[in-house]
Amino acid sequence: MLSPKLIEQFFGAASIQRWNDYPRMVELVELDKQAHKFIIAYLIAKMEPKESINMRSLIEAGIFEFLRRVVVTDIRPDVFRKALQKKEKEINTWVLEQLYDSLSDIEDGAFYGRFKTYLNDSSMYKKERFVLKAASYMATRWEFSIVYQTSQFLNNIDRVKEAVEEEIEDYYELISVRKMAMNKKISKIVDLSGRLRFQKRWAQTPRIPETSVLGHMLIVAILGYFYSLSAKACDGRLVNNFFCALFHDFPEALTRDIISPVKYSVSGLDDIISEFEIKMIEEEILPYLPEGLIKEFKYLLGLYGDNQKDEFMNHINEHEIKMVEDVAVYNEEKYNAIDGKALKNCDNLAAFIEATLSISHGVRSKELIQGKEHIRGKLKEKGKIGNVDFYELALEIETYLGV
Repeated sequence: MLSPKLIEQFFGAASIQRWNDYPRMVELVELDKQAHKFIIAYLIAKMEPKESINMRSLIEAGIFEFLRRVVVTDIRPDVFRKALQKKEKEINTWVLEQLYDSLSDIEDGAFYGRFKTYLNDSSMYKKERFVLKAASYMATRWEFSIVYQTSQFLNNIDRVKEAVEEEIEDYYELISVRKMAMNKKISKIVDLSGRLRFQKRWAQTPRIPETSVLGHMLIVAILGYFYSLSAKACDGRLVNNFFCALFHDFPEALTRDIISPVKYSVSGLDDIISEFEIKMIEEEILPYLPEGLIKEFKYLLGLYGDNQKDEFMNHINEHEIKMVEDVAVYNEEKYNAIDGKALKNCDNLAAFIEATLSISHGVRSKELIQGKEHIRGKLKEKGKIGNVDFYELALEIETYLGV
């Protein structure tokens, strides 16, 4: 599905510092920025005229941009943009060379071919590129509001502020950007998702690299995307899988991250948490979404029936939401399918990698070692979905990292 080297590169974005020449109240890293960007891009796309944005192309273009960014790690974003204006062909050629070994086997080379075309042909996914640029700007603007609080004593900070605010005019043709700029209801969702970068994963133990709930959501979504390619999922199923994974921990912006040993060890606690999550979603999230998006968003969050929630079940939604055993049977657009069980494996694999990476860096604790072993056991038991074996991938990652 994916090479361990490529997975390690995605996680490397958790160590790419942003705004590191300014004082900051919290660490701001590239992985979180990319996750926030994808969430905002989803909201922007859904507020544009129906079907004017191809959601699969939006996902793929975003992953292409992320891939280029994780390779070009040492250039400040504004310098990187200027470098692309003058040396884009050379930079892209170097990026393609660096990623060839990791990408060339995916879809028998078709994914790498699309990536190469995307980098060399600016007309590919043109509208989707524009949406991603707008989302990237909005995520940067949100970050800068944090930086500005601790940087007002610097003599050039107001020039930076002015430049950040002026850039928004480039995206005013998008109705959602205008609404976010005017602090309309949708900006509440942008703010809630951004706050997930403050919640750290594995909060009970030190870890390197530290990853946030927000960054974890993107890693799971990317794993879900590449799983969908391996499963030859139709466009609708692939899109649903990506965004279901991207939003799977979104309610934790309201409930905080409750670690699994606590959540599942106390009898009945998981049900209480689910009830509270549903209540918070209905009161603090759904009212701030555009009316036409509420039904789809509830489906992505796993809400169904009478106050039930399970984003990790296999389900379809042709005329009504139904749980199914084998999603592959429903691999057509009309079924609106989601591979919940596969996404649960993506979630577990992401947690496994978080623990394994830290141990490989020499930061190990009883919690990390026990957690890693427990997750490996779950992947061994339920990690084979179709032609994808998440347990085997976990073993490959262990071998690659030498732990």
